Amino acid sequence: MSKNLTWFSNQLISWYLQNKRHLPWREMDDPYTIWLSEIILQQTRVAQGLPYFEKFTTHFPTVFDLANASEGEVLKLWQGLGYYSRARNLHFTAKQVAYELDGIFPEDHKGLLKLKGVGDYTASAIASICYQEPTAVVDGNVYRVLSRIFGIQTPINSTQGISEFKKLAQSLIDTSQPGTFNQAIMEFGARFCVPQNPNCNDCIFNIKCVAFHENRVSQLPVKLKKAKVKKEYFNYLVCVSKDEETLLEQRTGKGIWRNLFQFPLIESNKKWNEKSLTNSQEFRAFSEKVNIQSVSIFNDKEIIHKLSHKHLFTTFWILETEDLSNEAIAFSEIHSFPVPVLIENFISNFEPFKK
Repeated sequence: MSKNLTWFSNQLISWYLQNKRHLPWREMDDPYTIWLSEIILQQTRVAQGLPYFEKFTTHFPTVFDLANASEGEVLKLWQGLGYYSRARNLHFTAKQVAYELDGIFPEDHKGLLKLKGVGDYTASAIASICYQEPTAVVDGNVYRVLSRIFGIQTPINSTQGISEFKKLAQSLIDTSQPGTFNQAIMEFGARFCVPQNPNCNDCIFNIKCVAFHENRVSQLPVKLKKAKVKKEYFNYLVCVSKDEETLLEQRTGKGIWRNLFQFPLIESNKKWNEKSLTNSQEFRAFSEKVNIQSVSIFNDKEIIHKLSHKHLFTTFWILETEDLSNEAIAFSEIHSFPVPVLIENFISNFEPFKK
């Protein structure tokens, strides 16, 4: 690190040592638990991720335990965290480390990048915390801190911005304690240099912060606008038989929620009423396989489930039947299947499925 930039790491680490939260993964330098915590905390707040970290370390205390689990077990434990590709990659990498690397994680940034689901940020975190390799982490918190203090207007989601911020973070890292530095800058961004209304008057960097002095704190970091969020309309067919059974199907393909379970789904290009549903070709094909006696709507107002790239306008339709096929699932078993949180919320609120 350049001598004229040592003020940054010195002040940052001093603040961290006095103010850091005592989190379980900070009490250890085992690459398995650090990797687990970093994957869980991607795009997830600590308060939300902590219970999942505790569940995973309890169920899978070693990488071998995680590798030997079924994908269904992993997805069920992950349920509610979203971005389910993280869970599938987590399971894939556990098997890779356990079966191909004898349970030993790569010991440098370059080697860690070869693991599925491990990008520059996660590799930098593990390498610095576990192996003291001076490679800087750059996540949303780091972008925010650096853009404000140094007054950088380059969009953080541009190729130029990604390169520029990585180089700056690398020039600032304390090479004698890189793991502590990386955790400090993430903690500072998460707890002090927050997105909205940070307490700049009490900030340890306010004397040097460009954004503070130029009154641009709310304008940084800069981010290129994303494409318009798409609207999609989901109609879930919830079968309810007199034998207290229902139907679930497993999602396939490369779309959202791959390998999770859901009720039979019909997608539409707008909100449907009962007539629109029952007159659709998809519903008619479904009714040829299931002897439907009545159709009723569960939620008159659509449930809007927001994803990063699309909003799902969802209606659950209750289909009463005499009996179902051999593939039917008992109401009592429905809670054992890994499902998207959208489905889980419905199951929790629909009286016949309540435990």
